[in-house]
Amino acid sequence: MALADILVHLDTSPGSIPRLSLAISLAREHRARLTGLFVITHQYYQGQGSAVEASAERIRQIFTELTSQSGVDTEWLCSDWSVVGVGMAEILSHHAHYTDLLIVGQSSAETEKAGIPNGLPERLVLAAGRPVMIVPHAGVFASAGKKVLVAWKAGRESTRAVNDAMPLLKMAKRVDVLAIDSSESYGDDGQILCAGICEHLCRHGVTASPEKMIISGSSVGDALLNRACDEGYDLLVMGAYAHSPQGKMTLGTVARQLLKQMTVPVIMSH
Repeated sequence: MALADILVHLDTSPGSIPRLSLAISLAREHRARLTGLFVITHQYYQGQGSAVEASAERIRQIFTELTSQSGVDTEWLCSDWSVVGVGMAEILSHHAHYTDLLIVGQSSAETEKAGIPNGLPERLVLAAGRPVMIVPHAGVFASAGKKVLVAWKAGRESTRAVNDAMPLLKMAKRVDVLAIDSSESYGDDGQILCAGICEHLCRHGVTASPEKMIISGSSVGDALLNRACDEGYDLLVMGAYAHSPQGKMTLGTVARQLLKQMTVPVIMSH
């Protein structure tokens, strides 16, 4: 399986253009079709219709300009769903059903000013049914997938994340699989925790190095963020555990921390 269709969500926030540049780079590397999507929801029709349409046209022009010399097959979509009760997450999830990877921006004060609902990435991870790459709102990322850190915890979510990220793992120059534990019950290294998934990756032509990290006094999220920063990874792959307190599905503590504090692009699958 390879990436054949990539969908990137674009908006008027400052992080939108760097996000598009990264999406173009990925589409070129994987020879994938790239679709740029700008969403107009019903809320914009509270006397703001013409201004939002002008913004959509400006982003379309930027998309066309940046992709025209890339050699990438592209499509532009401006989704104008003026239906009460249908929000941006539902619209993006609908379009994500027909793609291999959805690329969105991290929530920030700038995205809220641009009309993007706070917590949009979390809702998409839970609802899209596709892997979601979240790009930090600050910084420029020339690549995502050259040096990859896989956060491994045997279970449905991590298994799904590794499978979804397989096209990128196959093209990576380095893949490390990290199991984090707060006890020493599994021995001194990551062989026991990560052996099975590393063997599976090897059968797909991916050479992955297993490692175990024992933590005390810090969170799993902090450990992942510190490792990604210290070792210079350009992509983190992780499963997004979710639970449903009071009947509402929400991401677990680690995923929510990563969404708030990420410094590198993260692929999450649920």
